[in-house]
Amino acid sequence: MNTESTLNPYPWRRFYPKEVPDEINPDAYPSLAALMEEGFRQFTDRPAYSCMGKEITFGEVDKLSAQFASFLQNELKLQKGDRIAIQMPNTLQYPVAMFGALRAGLAVVNTNPLYTPREMQHQFKDSGAKAIVILANFASNLEKILDRTDIQHVIVTSLGDLLGFPKKQIVNAVVKYVKKLVPAYNLPNSISFNDALSRGSSQPFKPVAIKNTDMAFVQYTGGTTGVSKGAVLTHRNILSNVEGQDYWMKPGGIPDGEGIIVAALPLYHVYALTTNALAALKSGSMNLMITNPRDMNAFIDDLKKYKITAFTGVNTLYNGLLNNPRIGEVDFSHLKITSAGGMALQTSVAERWAKLTGNTPCEGYGLTETSPVLCSNPTDGNARVGTIGIPWPSTEMKIIRDDGSDAPVGEPGEIVARGPQVFSGYYNRPEETAKSMLGDWFKTGDVGVMNEEGFFKIVDRKKDMILVSGFNVYPNEIEDVVAQCPGVLEVACIGVPDEKSTEVVKIFVVKKDPALEADTIKAFCRENLTPYKVPRIIEFRTELPKSNVGKILRKPLRDEELAKLKK
Repeated sequence: MNTESTLNPYPWRRFYPKEVPDEINPDAYPSLAALMEEGFRQFTDRPAYSCMGKEITFGEVDKLSAQFASFLQNELKLQKGDRIAIQMPNTLQYPVAMFGALRAGLAVVNTNPLYTPREMQHQFKDSGAKAIVILANFASNLEKILDRTDIQHVIVTSLGDLLGFPKKQIVNAVVKYVKKLVPAYNLPNSISFNDALSRGSSQPFKPVAIKNTDMAFVQYTGGTTGVSKGAVLTHRNILSNVEGQDYWMKPGGIPDGEGIIVAALPLYHVYALTTNALAALKSGSMNLMITNPRDMNAFIDDLKKYKITAFTGVNTLYNGLLNNPRIGEVDFSHLKITSAGGMALQTSVAERWAKLTGNTPCEGYGLTETSPVLCSNPTDGNARVGTIGIPWPSTEMKIIRDDGSDAPVGEPGEIVARGPQVFSGYYNRPEETAKSMLGDWFKTGDVGVMNEEGFFKIVDRKKDMILVSGFNVYPNEIEDVVAQCPGVLEVACIGVPDEKSTEVVKIFVVKKDPALEADTIKAFCRENLTPYKVPRIIEFRTELPKSNVGKILRKPLRDEELAKLKK
């Protein structure tokens, strides 16, 4: 066994400049609030965010987030450690609300805007969130479950609220009355986001004493065991990843205060949360926020306005851009770093992107529980396409066998990791936390292999998790929902390969009612599941494979699907 290659904590040394230290300092800042204040001060007049044609500077984010923090502190009387949910897509309000909440000492519960009322209720109740900032488009869903949560304060924002006059009025009117994207809702005790800022501005914000070991986020994930759990990420966890990214980006050659990074991934997702929103405080980069990346023509129009220096995305995003006939209109001559994560980057997509832009994507890897990045390909032009790269500074990774022993170089096994970015545990779930750890090593649940150079590669997933466009889908949840559909007797769920989204959800159903139709099941699922979780394929069976104790077995079903692909 090549122990040095397996555990070498400095594998990036041969790729990075000599002046880059061997280790990061996870205690460089006492809190994320301290990082914010430094960034706001150092880059005051530099644009921090651009969204829908409106730019705001770091100084403006400083002012607005302080007003929001004051509102939370003085008006709502929220205390350090209280949880606040934020449920919105990429808008200018998101960083203002997030930074304001963190400055007030609160812990942020990021929530997917597309969640159904059932999913929202679980997350809000489980986290004990006392307040929520929600886009008006989704407020009707909140109304349905609000009385079954601990939420006491509701702040509602509309899409154009920070776009200024008259764009704010135009955008909000079009969204509500022309596109009819705001279903009627009744939240009588709610307050508007702009009113919250106004009320916060009338009283000074009092800085809160925050330690880097305090909770910053309760970020929900299915983890490796299926049930939706809140990963507790401390200020130190996130700061470690911010410091690591700062080191990782150095060879890319983007000077501080001059970067323009594309933020097409939702900031509520841990990948963009850290690598876009929070890391920009250290580098002074402007985030070009894309509210709806599915509108490729508008997306490309936004890209054409700026000299993009960095891009974060997943395989489906890059693939979608490459297949748009207008992508040639974008000037990529200033692009220095392309980051790919969240899902496997296909070799063909990486090669096409490199040919188009002259910049090879640097694929990386991480999980919600690791804040998120564990490793990545170097940014100095030595990226190894097809691998997830090498561990970041102060991060150790290795491959273990099923018995917990270290696997030799080249032998597949489970990836485990340790470092200052590894979470402190699942919120109020000590047993689940214990299952995820092997001593001080976090068990990722992913099967990988490491080569002689120290580069890692994902081979397979150890559990039954399904990966749809970078989002984790867990069969237990899908089966639980489908089983509640009238007419269903038994159900099994697996993922099947898909070129566009890595995998799609397929279910096998045994009918209780012979008249049951696939469309009925899909309609039921759309009411109870986020769109990416809704089964794409439904196959009816007379029986499902079972173990000798009656447990439904998914592996034979997956094997059948793989056999079909090989024919």
